[in-house]
Amino acid sequence: MVDTARSVGRFDRVGQVDAPVDVKQTGPHAAPRTAVVWAVLRKELARVGRPLTAVDVGGGTGGFAVPLAKAGHQVTVVDASPDALAALTRRAAEAGVGERVTAVQGDADALADLVAPGSVDLVLCHSLLEVVDDPNRVVESLAGVLRPGGAASVVVASRAAAVLARALSGQIAAASLLVASPDGRGDLRDRLKRRFDLDGATELLESGGLTVEQAHGVRIVADLVPGAVAEQEHEALQAFELAVAARPPYRDIATQLHLLGRKR
Repeated sequence: MVDTARSVGRFDRVGQVDAPVDVKQTGPHAAPRTAVVWAVLRKELARVGRPLTAVDVGGGTGGFAVPLAKAGHQVTVVDASPDALAALTRRAAEAGVGERVTAVQGDADALADLVAPGSVDLVLCHSLLEVVDDPNRVVESLAGVLRPGGAASVVVASRAAAVLARALSGQIAAASLLVASPDGRGDLRDRLKRRFDLDGATELLESGGLTVEQAHGVRIVADLVPGAVAEQEHEALQAFELAVAARPPYRDIATQLHLLGRKR
């Protein structure tokens, strides 16, 4: 387990994820580690009911972009790695959606210079805000490229799970350091610059111009169960993740938090 968040009563109303998700599916949509995120995204896509223009910031090799393109949406992936973008281009071509996926090399901090303001229906920012230099600037850029009413899917590393993971593995000093750190960062070897709780992540998004409508835990137990169990109980594990994703305290021990924000 890597990360998580504290229980925040204001989100108790969200309830469990409504899942028109067939747990018998295969592929990225069905993976227990991402099932909650896909369930929220599917509801947003169904709500709009038309092909969307999407941007995946830090989208790498297209784990989300290619399935979205296969569903008929136009997706631009902004990533700093030319190797990742090359792999994305090959992956999109092999999936037959090369014309619906655009690769753009650049940093999240420069998003405003890479994507026209107010031109996007959906922006994805997954596992990025914990490593960028200025998360406030990035969130403002996310909001800036969205049309009014557009949605942002944001996944962040959560502090509580990182604390528990270290404590349970006997690294008590490291766990204590994460608790005391203002940013939820460990020592200088820590690859993440910060981790979030639900209050902090919500404040960050809302200060940047997004209204947080939903919050869920991602990988609540998927990182904890033995690999053999995860393989044998794949469907049950996915169903469990979906069922408890929005319920404290289960949400608050997840490795990551997923927030859906909307541009005001």
